Amino acid sequence: MKNNRILLHIVTAVALLTAACTKNFEEYNTSLSGVNDQILNADFTKVIGPLKELQKNLINQTNWIYQLQQNLNADVYSGYFMSPTTYGGDNNTNYFMKDGWNERIMVNQLDDGLQKAVNFENGTLAYPGTAFNHCRGMVAVLKVIITHKVSDVHGPVIFTRYGKPNADLSVDYDSQQDAYNAFFSTLDSALVYLKAAANTGDTKAMNGADVVYQGDVTQWIKLANTLRLRLALRIRYADAAKAKLQGEKAMDPANGGTIELNDDNAFINLGSAHPIYDIIYSWGDCRSGAPLGAILGGYNDPRLPHYMLPATDAAVEGQYIGIRNGITLVDNDRYRNYSKPAAKAAAGDYFSASAGMAKLATASETWLLKAEAALLGWAHAGTAQINYESGIEKSFEEWAAGSAAAYITNSTLTAKPYVDPKAVVAGQNNIDATSPYLSKVTIRWDEAAANEVKLEKIITQKWIALYPDGQEAWSEFRRTGYPKLFPVINNQSSGTISTTAFIRRLPICNKFKDSDPVGYGRAAATLGGPDVGGTKLWWDKKP
Repeated sequence: MKNNRILLHIVTAVALLTAACTKNFEEYNTSLSGVNDQILNADFTKVIGPLKELQKNLINQTNWIYQLQQNLNADVYSGYFMSPTTYGGDNNTNYFMKDGWNERIMVNQLDDGLQKAVNFENGTLAYPGTAFNHCRGMVAVLKVIITHKVSDVHGPVIFTRYGKPNADLSVDYDSQQDAYNAFFSTLDSALVYLKAAANTGDTKAMNGADVVYQGDVTQWIKLANTLRLRLALRIRYADAAKAKLQGEKAMDPANGGTIELNDDNAFINLGSAHPIYDIIYSWGDCRSGAPLGAILGGYNDPRLPHYMLPATDAAVEGQYIGIRNGITLVDNDRYRNYSKPAAKAAAGDYFSASAGMAKLATASETWLLKAEAALLGWAHAGTAQINYESGIEKSFEEWAAGSAAAYITNSTLTAKPYVDPKAVVAGQNNIDATSPYLSKVTIRWDEAAANEVKLEKIITQKWIALYPDGQEAWSEFRRTGYPKLFPVINNQSSGTISTTAFIRRLPICNKFKDSDPVGYGRAAATLGGPDVGGTKLWWDKKP
């Protein structure tokens, strides 16, 4: 992680320069550039700028911010990634919560993201008489994506009361249950706007501002419905009735459909390097997680070389081998030459040094969501087996991994044992064939199997297909218990997180506690337990 002391000096200098330029701002800027409000308004600049920023904010492109925002928490806890770096001692990777690291989730996803939505709304005031149905629908969808990710990390979240402090200047958090109710209502509003835009052709100003679908309103409708289905299944163990209602609404063809073809996949095209590029290649702070190599390697999965690079360490050279969470790191070089992460898909290289991408939702996820919905007997879900196999096929297509025909019919392969020849204590990090943490589930669908076995198959394949989205993979693992992942070796949580139950959430950070103790107190009271990593979220209710 980079030292940011220099950044403070730069920010200070920019602030002073900005202050110096404030006097006669309008005169100077008009005379020097020839651009005034009338010209800016003609190009809808005041809404296009915030809208683009809101989309890009879904993945912060500053490398060290992304590292703290996701890579050193959800990415690691998902089993996809692990860091070989000691960072000077105990940290998130072995459940010692680094408060200063974790605050970036709310700062960058919530404060910055929702503020950009406010900036967009303020910008629309410059264009009276313009409906902006298309972009209002986009903003509603983006707000749900941003905020559900924060809620799925912390639980209570500032959403419906964002920017609306109380008289005592405290802020009201939504409990996670209330937040999810608001997410569904917000998606209702999104569909109203998007359908209005589709009917009126209200897209002319927004095509250039839409970095996901380049102005295609029908695809935004599919994204909104797919997001609704994701969130409906997220709450199935906490509120079965609402989950069914929302899930069936999402899948109802009358509402515009879901993302079912890879041509409809939702990506953020970053237009520059993915922030993880430096974390992997320049800093050496990110390597593949041990479960990734064990599960895909055991399945002889053709997607494996798209996800991992062969190790270059002499002890494991040529193997696809990741690093266990919470291992003893005696120095920064011991595991640095284990497998580096890759993400080379048909649509491009997620981790590109020049044209990175971030995944929002894909066809493979939709089909596997529908497979689970079919197990529950939800209307419009179709057949579980067809959905399951379609999800795998769409994932193979997404990653340019060839035909999935032989893979889908394999009924013998399972995850392979994990052997770490570099463990400080011989055999310490190994996961053998008898371990309860090594998945035994096979690939081929078995209609005669119990529903729980079918669910494990579905979620294991979803975990593979969601890569490299560690946030969603960690959420699905917590919700269902699948796929089976490897527990931390050294648990440094002082008893606040169970090694065998895994980490369930991240505590709300001191920045937000100290700045608003009254609001924080009300938020913490909704948790149903202490504000620690071992307390389950509201939707985390699987028996």
